Amino acid sequence: MAKIDDSVKKKVPELRFKGFTDDWEERKFDECFNFPVSTNSLSRALLNYDEGDIQSVHYGDILIKYPAILNVKNDKIPYITDSSFEKYKSNLLENGDLIFADAAEDETVGKAVEVNGLTEENLVAGLHTIVARSKDKKAEFFLGYYINSNTYHRQLLRLIQGSKVSSISKGNLQKTLVSFPKDFEEQQKIGAFFKQLDETIALHQRKLDLLKEQKKGYLQKMFPKNGEKVPELRFAGFADDWEQRKLGNLSQDTIGGGTPKTSVTEYWNGEIPWIQSSDLANDKLYGVLPKKFITEDAVKNSATKLIPANSIAIVTRVGVGKLAFMPYEFASSQDFLSLSNLQVDCNFGMYSIYKMLQRELNNIQGTSIKGITKADLLDKETFVPIKVEEQQKIGSFFKQLDDIIDLHQRKLDLLKEQKKGFLQKMFV
Repeated sequence: MAKIDDSVKKKVPELRFKGFTDDWEERKFDECFNFPVSTNSLSRALLNYDEGDIQSVHYGDILIKYPAILNVKNDKIPYITDSSFEKYKSNLLENGDLIFADAAEDETVGKAVEVNGLTEENLVAGLHTIVARSKDKKAEFFLGYYINSNTYHRQLLRLIQGSKVSSISKGNLQKTLVSFPKDFEEQQKIGAFFKQLDETIALHQRKLDLLKEQKKGYLQKMFPKNGEKVPELRFAGFADDWEQRKLGNLSQDTIGGGTPKTSVTEYWNGEIPWIQSSDLANDKLYGVLPKKFITEDAVKNSATKLIPANSIAIVTRVGVGKLAFMPYEFASSQDFLSLSNLQVDCNFGMYSIYKMLQRELNNIQGTSIKGITKADLLDKETFVPIKVEEQQKIGSFFKQLDDIIDLHQRKLDLLKEQKKGFLQKMFV
């Protein structure tokens, strides 16, 4: 069997809707698009979100905020504060236009949005943008997803100019190649598929955001406010005042940490989990996955210590405010203080300390905090229900809520990974 030359392979995607077999068409960018309008160079200071006759798309929003399809009805687009319609009317955008961000601090330069949903609105492109309009009609949504796929975007990487700030020019855009199905119906199916996938992702994101907001609300209402001895919201059957206790009284033991010599490789091939601040994530109190494991000799020959299972590890230095429940025996770096042999329900203790730390961090917001001393941390006060049963109910409630949040986060992450995979396989 003769070997097929790569140069004569069919121009088709790896994954395709049934019924379509023709090669995709590959053409130069400037054969498919023109640059029909001029863009403005208005800074954020000259835009507002309240009122105006003309909306202006800022490159920073393309890079960070907007999805591939810019829905003019739903996405928040600022107005030009002092706008003259006559000044901008020759540069108004149309549905299907692509707006490229022509500058960025990284390789996201060249990210684009496809304009969609325009009816009576007046829309222009702003600072650091390039507008491209297809010469031939393309199916709704197809171009927005194709232009942002790695299949197309990797062409831009070799054309980027600049060091600190990367940029792409119209001339360099014209050097790229674009590929698309000749069959308009195939374009429609691809565009509709990714739009529906994005809507599903957005739905899961909204659910996740709502759950996180609900958790914030419950944390406010299920712990006593300053000056109060009982919370606003409480499980039935409990009426006693909560008691004020210092953090140092929530456990029998407090244990610090240390770092074994990194030059002794034998210390770092053991089975004892050794955690550092970077292993923890903000607002994620369970499920720490240590990246490093040390030996018993490492513990004996360094300041780190073996910490019992079911302890609470609190970051006191770099990343101060992060904490995690550790259900297994472990060791930690010097950035931690761990509370062991807890004198409260472990889940309640986690959320009580988390709530206290959030309050402390909010009080010092805007200042640079390098850390907190062991003495200062253990001297912090929190309120605790007298009855263990109430502690257990509160701890269990928040743990279940966090489990639901984690489940939605995993679903969302999976959908985003699936989208990445489809973007790789469904374009040429």
